[in-house]
This record gives sequence, C-alpha cells and structure tokens, in this order.
Amino acid sequence: MTLLLRFSPILFVFAFALQAQDLERRSGHPYLLYTDERVEQLKERMESEEILADAWERMLASAEEAAGPEKGRKRLRRDTVEELCLAYRMTRETRFAERVREWLFDQYTGEPRSDTPLMKREPQWNAGLGTGEAAYHFAIAYDSVYDFLKPKERKELAARFAEKGILVILNDWVLGEERIHSLDTMGHNWWSAIVFGAGVGAMAILDEDPRAEDWVRRINDASIEYHRYTGSALSNKPATFDPAGGFYESLNYAGFAVRTYLPFRMAWENAFVEAPPELPVLDGLDAFFIHGCYPNSDRLMSVDFGDSSNYLKGAEPMRMLWISGQREANNLWYLSEVTGQAAETLFTESPRDLLYAPTPEELAKVPEKPDLPTAMLYDNMGWALMRSSWEKDATFLAARSGFSWNHAHADAGSFVLYHKGKYMLIDSGHSSYPSAEYDDYFRQSVAHNVVLFNGMAENPENTYYGSVKDGTMSHLLDDGDFRYVLADATGPTSQYFARNYRSFLWIGDVILVIDDVKSFEPGQFEWQLHYNGEGSRPHHDIDFHVNYEGAEVLVRPLFPMTLPIGGLPTDYPENMRVVEKVGYTPVRGEKRAVKERTYHVFQPAELSRREKFITAILPLGDEGREGAPTIERLQGIDWIGVRIRQSGTVTEVYLNLLADGRIRHRNANLVLDNGWETDAYLFAFTYPEGGSVTDPSSALRTAVINGSYLRRGDWVALDSLSKVFLSASRGEQGLLEVQLQGQPYLNVGLGVAAKPDTVLLNGERFDAPYDAKGKRLQLRLPEER
Repeated sequence: MTLLLRFSPILFVFAFALQAQDLERRSGHPYLLYTDERVEQLKERMESEEILADAWERMLASAEEAAGPEKGRKRLRRDTVEELCLAYRMTRETRFAERVREWLFDQYTGEPRSDTPLMKREPQWNAGLGTGEAAYHFAIAYDSVYDFLKPKERKELAARFAEKGILVILNDWVLGEERIHSLDTMGHNWWSAIVFGAGVGAMAILDEDPRAEDWVRRINDASIEYHRYTGSALSNKPATFDPAGGFYESLNYAGFAVRTYLPFRMAWENAFVEAPPELPVLDGLDAFFIHGCYPNSDRLMSVDFGDSSNYLKGAEPMRMLWISGQREANNLWYLSEVTGQAAETLFTESPRDLLYAPTPEELAKVPEKPDLPTAMLYDNMGWALMRSSWEKDATFLAARSGFSWNHAHADAGSFVLYHKGKYMLIDSGHSSYPSAEYDDYFRQSVAHNVVLFNGMAENPENTYYGSVKDGTMSHLLDDGDFRYVLADATGPTSQYFARNYRSFLWIGDVILVIDDVKSFEPGQFEWQLHYNGEGSRPHHDIDFHVNYEGAEVLVRPLFPMTLPIGGLPTDYPENMRVVEKVGYTPVRGEKRAVKERTYHVFQPAELSRREKFITAILPLGDEGREGAPTIERLQGIDWIGVRIRQSGTVTEVYLNLLADGRIRHRNANLVLDNGWETDAYLFAFTYPEGGSVTDPSSALRTAVINGSYLRRGDWVALDSLSKVFLSASRGEQGLLEVQLQGQPYLNVGLGVAAKPDTVLLNGERFDAPYDAKGKRLQLRLPEER
C-alpha cells in the first residue's frame, strides 16, 4: 500500500502523458468511411461480383439524378448524400462533390435549437437524438469531399459544425464545464445514441480544430464507461448490458443503444492505428438478437418484452455489427431471415454497406439454421429464451424476471409462447407513449402473464421510479428435451407477496409452469393468461383451449389447492373459476389509439395466503388433442406432482411442499409413498413405458431442483452437502450427460450402476472418479479442486 501511494502520482502523470499522445492516423482524408482502400477493394470486387456491380449502378444513377440540373432538384435526403459521396470517391467527378458541398453549407445555419418537444425542460436540453444523427452524417460527407473543398471552406464548415453541432452535444452530455446529463439519463440508450455522432464529427475536423482530438479521446474513453455501466443503487438504475450481451431495455432498444456507437467504432478503426477498446458485452450482442428471434414460415418474429415489437427489424444493428468486425455466419442467417432477402443481397442497399459486403467465401458459410444452443439465459437482466429446436415453426418459450423501469415493463415472472409459426401466449405489447393506457395498463403487471394477488403484483410506480428489488432468472438446465429455469419475482412484488417463485419445467412436449406464491394476508390469487386468437373452456373441461389461425395450445390448470401442512389437499382445480377480463391492445398506425382485448384468469375457489399452481401448457401438433401427452395428477402427504406419458416414456414430477420455507431450522426431508427420500424442492424421474419409478436402474433421466440428497433404500442417486440443480440423462453408447449448478464449489456424488464410457459435465468431457463398490461417480466443480 505504501509503495502504491508513493508512486501513484508518477503513474498518474505517465497515464496522462499516454493520453496526450497524438492519435496516429492511417491516412489523410477520407479516413472515416469512404477510404481509398475500401473504394479500391469495391472496384476490384465489382469486376467479378455482378450483384455488387448492379447495386453500384443503381446508386450511381441516383447520385447522377441528385447532381443534375439545379432546376427541379429535390431536397437531399441523407441516404442520397451518401450515394453522392460514394459516387465522388468512385468516379472522382466533381459534380457529385459540388452537390455534397452545397448540402454541407445548408447544414448548421442559424442558431442551435431543441430538436424535439422533450427538450423544453429546466435546465434547457439542447441536444437530442436528431442532433447525434445529424452530426454523424455531416461528418461522413465532410470527410468524403474534403479534398474538393477549399481550405477556407474547410475552416468555415468545421467551425460552424464544431459550435453548432459537436459542442451542442458535448456540452449537454459529456464535458464537465456545462454537462447536465449522465450515462443513464433518459433510460440507457439516449446517451449512446447522441454522443457517438459527435465523436465521428470530431474525427472529421481533426485538422481544422485543435480541440477535436481531446473530444475524440474523451468520447472513446467514455465508451468504456457506458458499456461497462453496472447501475446505481441510489438512482434505482440497473446495469445497461448483461455480461452475455443482452440489453435490459428490450431488443428494440438494444439496436437503439448501439446505432451510433458502432459507426463510431468503425470510423475509429478506419482512421487510427490505435485499436478501439475491448468491450466484451458487444461480442454477445449479435447472439442476443438471434436468441430473441422466432424463425417461422412467414415473417421472422422477435420477443416483444417491454417497448419492443413482435416484428422487430434488427437488420440495422446486425449489419453494423458485421461491419464492425463481428463476422459470424449466424449473423448473415439472421439478416436474411429478418429482411427476407437472399444473403448475397443483404449489403447492397446503402453505400456504406456496399463497402463491407460479405465475400463469396463468407456467404458460402451461411447456415440453414443458427449454430447456437436452443436455450440461453441472460441472468444479469433476467431473460430466459428456450426453444424445441431452431427449425422454423418450432415451439419457443421466453420468460422474463428482471428490473422494471422505463422501457422495461412491470412483468417480473412473465412468459410468452410461440408455436407452429404463431404468437400464441402473448405480452400485451405497448401503445404509443403519450397514450393514457401506456402507463396505466401496458407497462403494468395486469398486462402480462403473471400471478396477481388482489389484482396486484408489482407496485405500479415501479415503471416510473424503478423496482427497488430486482426479479431474477436463474439455474437454466438445458438437457436435450428437458429444460428448467427459475424465475424469482418476489423482490419486485414484495409489497404484496412474501414468496413469488415460478419454475418452468419443459419436458418433451409439455411445459409445466409451477408457481409457489404466498401473501401476507388471505386474498384472491389470479393466474393470468393473455393470448392471441380464440380462447375457450368447454363446459366440464379442465383445459383452456387457445386457437390462433390453426395453431393450438392447451393450458391445463392441474393445481392450485389449499394445502394444509401434513394433510391432503382439499380444493381441486375443477372448482377453479375461469374469469374473462378486458384489457387493451394497441392499434398499429394510429397514434394513441387502443382497442379492447379479452383475456382470462384462473382463480382458486377460496381466498388463501399460500398457493401452489401447477399449470401444464401443451402446444399441440398436427394430431391435435388426440396426439397430446397424457398427464395424471399425483398427490400425497406434503407433496403434489404429475405423471406425464409421451413418446414411450414416463416422467414423474414431485413438488416437495415442505421445501417452501414453511419449516424453520430443519431440512425439508420428504419421504414419498414410493420409497424415494429427498430434501429437494422438485424431483423428476423419467423411465421407459413399462418401467417403474421404484426401479432406480431404469432411469433415463433424473432431475433434482434445489436438493442435496436423493435416495431409495440402499441406492443413493445424489449426495451433495449443498443443494444443487441437476439433470443427469443416460444416452447411448455409455454416455452420461450431466447439467449441474449450485454453489461456487461442489463435490457431488452421483449414483450410476456402471461406469459410463463418457461423461459430459455442463457440455464438457469430464474424467469423473468412479467408486465401483459404492456405484458412484464423483463430480467436482470447479474441476481444479
């Protein structure tokens, strides 16, 4: 410590000296986008790639029209300005540069002013989203025709741009002398969407303004602060990005958050020898868009949590990720699906894209479907995304339990379901922001598939002030056709709920939603179901049937019951009320317009403080209800469960009622009628049809959720001092696949009749010691222990 203090001033001076070094440029102007190197590469490629040549001819024709006789000229759009810039760099014909010069002198005339009504605040806001975009486009144009401009013109344009464009942004959002904003003002996307346009602008005028290099440096350093922002307790703000690359404010705003940073990064790499900073969260952003999408036979859909869209067009951020260096073949698959274009035409719509179009070799690697896992957990922001496969029209389940504020709704514990190409069980979406229903309905818990207590879940003020206690999504197990994830919505709903846990257990063609809820006083619990299409519950039928354009889903409430300790359940789901309610849905294309939409809730017959909902969701195949798995309800002293028969297998699932916190200072020791003993919260056992749950050797898969032991007689299936989340499945040719989670250090004994030829532990080969006498594998995490 003494040495650190003694030398820290020297270290500080040294760091400052490094900061003050000149940025070494790769070339003179143009160095932001239309560099000589890129232009020459495009010319070479056009000789052998007809699609690129055709795209260039279209852009050239547009540029020629814009540069034609002055009479009858239309006001230039920004995309036309870029076509003029490319035309000038490709042909060197000055008529194109002259038209760009005219456009540049038309910009930043008069006094800077607020560009949106949102800016009229105290203190006055001077720079908004349009300000950042305008700065980027001016910079690209200025850099592209720099050699055409006279030195006096360069100085005049740069001075005007610096004062009325760049500094307007920096003084509001970056520089300490006048700044009024921080990184998390206006959510977590405005700062990025505005500031990096000024960064590109500062790069463009490095030769004309001695302040510009400091501005560029400051913004580049700030990019690290922005992307690594971890939230603020006192301000009630979450981390901006999940470490795996997700963006908590929705897929829609993920694109918004990087729409000017990625061009800034591209321009930096083109302009300077020094590499831009490493930002690991960006490495997973492309996969976030893909994991959040739903491939189908029609238009690609995406999860619409928060203020997003079910038909999100994520093409722009994905193109920019490609241009910025994330050249994964999966990205081209996504772009092709979301645009409906053939892969070879994906980068032929704009001059910028044309310069970075994938090569024939890269296009040849585009997969038929993504090479990604079928389940993904963004645990820091509380998203779980699971699908039966990456085939089109598969079944896709998405669940969310995280932070509520701004564009993130009060939907802790909610889920949506896509099946057979349709959006079946839905999020209510959002209306236009100025409408009354936006705050009063769409952002509130009532608009989502959650459990309510006396009509409430999250405090309605959470969407304005933020949820003081976040929800969480954790313990994803992805073991073939078996998946599990736990949503904890207790924090955001703690004003009304003492417990609010929701387990998603996906077994083959059955999705079990297991809710463990407890309130502070007796009241009415409600299990909400929002859906598309027609919903009905035929008389005396336990199932609620959803039919949307031929796709069908059954929602079957197997429990709740009033559950006295040590006794049999007394209330049966046949007595549950199914109540129709009225909510809203937005009217697309009509500002502030909404219309009514009906949905349904399941209500236990009596008021209570504690409930266990077990609800089966059955996405039906072509055979309809006749081909659905069969489900039996199981119950005993201190436990309830289900038996599922499908595809020649039987899975029995047991929920330990003692493991819900009702006993103190004791373990939740449960002895089932069939002889199994466990302290697990949930235990699932899969065996072949004709086998028996009482025969441990017949197990195809054993799953334990939050348990430390599982045994029957002399057979010890699981032995761990700390409780674990585990799925162990027996495959062919001596393969044992184990998914294991729990404490940072685990030493787990797993009962196995014979030593497996291969053990995969969390997807990796693992050389597990085997005790032949005790018939037990020993699994250790981390392995180096």
